[in-house]
Amino acid sequence: MYARLIITNKGPMDIQKIKRFLKLHWIKVALILVGAILLILIVYILILGVNAFITLESFYKRITLAGLPIQLLFSIVTAFIFATIYTFMWFHMLYGGGLAKIGQKKIKSKKVNVTWRDVVGMEAIKKEVAEVIKLINDRTQLRRVGGKVIKGLLMVGPPGCGKTYLAKAIATETGMPFLAAVGSEFVGMIIGQGAARMKNLFKEARVHAEIHGGCIIFIDEIDSIARPRVGISGWGGGISHNATINQLLTELDGLRQEDDNNIVVIGATNVTEQELDPALMRAGRFDRKVYVGKPGLEDRKKLFQYYLNKTLYDPAIDMGILARRAVGFTPADIANMAREASLIAVRNNQDRITMKDLSEAYDRVMFGLKSEITLSEREKLWTAYHEAGHAIIAYLTHPTDDVIKATIIPRKGYLGYVGHRPTEEVYIHKKDWFLANIKTCLGSYAAEKIKFGTTSSGVETDFAYAFQFAHQMVWRWGMGASGILGNFYSLTTHNPWGASSNINISEKTKEKLDEDTQKIMQECLKEVEEILSTEKDLLEHFAQDLLKKEELEYDDIVDIFKAHGKEKPKDHLPA
Repeated sequence: MYARLIITNKGPMDIQKIKRFLKLHWIKVALILVGAILLILIVYILILGVNAFITLESFYKRITLAGLPIQLLFSIVTAFIFATIYTFMWFHMLYGGGLAKIGQKKIKSKKVNVTWRDVVGMEAIKKEVAEVIKLINDRTQLRRVGGKVIKGLLMVGPPGCGKTYLAKAIATETGMPFLAAVGSEFVGMIIGQGAARMKNLFKEARVHAEIHGGCIIFIDEIDSIARPRVGISGWGGGISHNATINQLLTELDGLRQEDDNNIVVIGATNVTEQELDPALMRAGRFDRKVYVGKPGLEDRKKLFQYYLNKTLYDPAIDMGILARRAVGFTPADIANMAREASLIAVRNNQDRITMKDLSEAYDRVMFGLKSEITLSEREKLWTAYHEAGHAIIAYLTHPTDDVIKATIIPRKGYLGYVGHRPTEEVYIHKKDWFLANIKTCLGSYAAEKIKFGTTSSGVETDFAYAFQFAHQMVWRWGMGASGILGNFYSLTTHNPWGASSNINISEKTKEKLDEDTQKIMQECLKEVEEILSTEKDLLEHFAQDLLKKEELEYDDIVDIFKAHGKEKPKDHLPA
């Protein structure tokens, strides 16, 4: 059955509650009664058998007793086999894999332990959600003026931004029963299984709503069942998906929905609402949509303060510096960074977390753990020039990013890495931003070619990123030299099973777009080769320092460029 998280309010049991309990659990009650009746019958039959055995002559008694062990063994084995088959069929067919859920416990409200005060780093979102909470709590006053409680709240945003955390806080704040499920739990092998689980979930919610005056259903990763309905494929593939989402639509706003049951459905997803079924997005179902994005500068300060307050840390740590360094981090990333820093402090036998620990934790979150790979001297040399090409081009050409780290210590599957990040949040990317990223990617290729006269397979990932940027510029944003305009991916056709097919444009247009893409790549490479050829001394200095130290931090990198008269203006440097 679906996993559930339930928050309940304690109150005296009355006749109405007993009736509603029976309404929800009548199958269990019926099974207990049938079991009790069968037990009484078995006892009665045993008593009759014993009485009959006593009246037998001694010869027949001995014969009966001699065959009794075999009969008992046969009966026990037969009963066990049939009981096992019956139990499996009962749980799997009727409850959809219930054997996997045996022993699962419901989590009580005190174990949720997420209050409204615990929700930090999303102040703007909290203001929006607070209105929803007020509507749920003031449902009586709302009905008095002829209004209706909202039926659905959809939270959309990247993973790790606190959607599930926020849903738990909503449940705690409203004090209403809270049933939680994951979208994938409604997907099963048997056709109709998902729809049955959805029906049972809302059935349980209606009973709780009758008892407590309302109920909240939270479906995490709702896109598993809420994507657009599809055509029928082999083995009934599309039938089950369509039946599940149809059941959800009916429960939200259909023949089953009652105006006064006060059931609120909260959905959470990482995909955009355009990727969900249009019928689910219409007014009257998910009435409110909350976009839970990555935190800004001030929110990141609060998050660092919140998570570090749970530890012992050096008071000299500046939350503002941490927040500026962690541009693009989600709340989950910040929590992970604080956790990693505490582990590093313990490993170093320190009694509190220092800024150095947090810097190392930042490297782990951003670049991954150090690998045990041992490079030869030749590979180290090659990697040093490869990464030097990335770093120099990023430093000299990127309009928004600073180079904060360069390393030839293998991490995250890479032999080396250059980290660059924006000095502030950037929400609109212009053409020069895309070109700078392409040039930065191609810096490694040009550096290898200039230093060694040839290139290596290490540029594979760099080419992939560079080509992706160039392709998107031309095919989506009209930045090609030919002047062809349009987002050609909007013309992508779909077959009945939801898979993408070719973009519906002519071959002539495709050729021109491909020529524009390649022209961007070639022009960027030409500029990069000119820069690195002009700055050969800088390339040698950077690569040799990197080869000697293996890791260069932000201050080391700035010093190298200062030595060659390439210092950035003060207003570009991070605070």
